[in-house]
Amino acid sequence: MASTLANALGFFRDFGVFDVILPFLLIFTVVFAILQKTKLLGDDKANLDAMVAFVIGLLVVAATKVVAIINETLPQVMILVVVGLSFLLMLGIFADPKKSFFEDLSDGFRVGLMIFMTVSVVLIFLANIKTSGNESWLEYAWNYMTSYWNGAVVGSIILFIIVIAAIWLVIGGGKKEGDKGE
Repeated sequence: MASTLANALGFFRDFGVFDVILPFLLIFTVVFAILQKTKLLGDDKANLDAMVAFVIGLLVVAATKVVAIINETLPQVMILVVVGLSFLLMLGIFADPKKSFFEDLSDGFRVGLMIFMTVSVVLIFLANIKTSGNESWLEYAWNYMTSYWNGAVVGSIILFIIVIAAIWLVIGGGKKEGDKGE
């Protein structure tokens, strides 16, 4: 027998709260916050920011495939957030109580954690966006890589990694211990 709360959630699902109202509110809020923070449309233009965010929110809700991707992806991203938070809580157990937790972490660890979380979110999105053949972009990319894995692909990937490493060394990796940067 279904509970009253389960019946209420079923009513909200049938009414379209999860397919229309919540995605609209999410997109509206995120776009409005970005416009307010960046002041892209000018200072003290909250009404203009709200109107642009409203239109973008409605356009996203009208694109049902985008709403489906949002509805499939956000729960998985939230699982990643919960896992990351749990991991940080476990690390916090061993932190010095007199200092901030993030002071104890090395810069390399923080950057590595941010890179891991970013790559994980990108992979979650790629796994939920479908191609015309009802295959996810992640599956398509993996199948392409395994099918066409030859010298040219390997060479291109190695060259790409070398170029990225060289850029990183020139821009940020070559700072000395005493350098302060700008």
